[in-house]
Amino acid sequence: MGKITILVVEDEAAIQQLVSYNLIKAGFHVTCADSGEEALECLLREDIDCVLLDLMLPGMSGLEVCEAIRSKNGRQGHHIPIIMLTAKGEEEDVVSGLDYGADDYITKPFSPKVLIARIKAVLRRGFEKTQAEADDDQGVIILDDLEINKGRHEVKLGKELLHLTMTEFGILALLAGKPGWVFTRQQIIDSVRGYDFLITPRAIDVQVFGLRKKLGSSGRMIETVRGVGYRFRSDA
Repeated sequence: MGKITILVVEDEAAIQQLVSYNLIKAGFHVTCADSGEEALECLLREDIDCVLLDLMLPGMSGLEVCEAIRSKNGRQGHHIPIIMLTAKGEEEDVVSGLDYGADDYITKPFSPKVLIARIKAVLRRGFEKTQAEADDDQGVIILDDLEINKGRHEVKLGKELLHLTMTEFGILALLAGKPGWVFTRQQIIDSVRGYDFLITPRAIDVQVFGLRKKLGSSGRMIETVRGVGYRFRSDA
């Protein structure tokens, strides 16, 4: 297996060089982009395993780049872990980043050791999910017009292929896998993000809201259990 390739999308040369140096020192292969447009072109040319994405970029913003990556046709764009690097650390900014499809969020200034640890964490979760899906004999969940293929990481509603973020897919697969079973917000966080990921229950509510919208009328099958969390209706 070759080196893991990290795409660093950062317009500030000093930060780009510092991050690249520490990533290379940690054993990663690094590709850099100064803008969102350049980053998207790079993703078409190279096999990228993880994206470090600055929020404040010239031209396309980091959120727009994140959304563009997640909306790409094919599974690659949906699977690539995206970590936001930004000076903005308010909860609303964190929620926005996650809502657009980011997998983690690191505020500047940050420790290079913490950055490396977070990269390894999102990569590990991705590998573990892939392996778990490959080993899962019950890889396809079918509930009425909804078909969830865990191995292919695809969701179809009727004949329409839905474009879900990794988090949205994880939440849907978790809930639909056990209809009627109530999951707390913390259980959802632990399942789709891993125990080492710092995320607020509010962010889970935002993800569920977006998931319901994408499911259309079938979104009503995801029920809110007041004071507890969420469940998928057992009469689906």
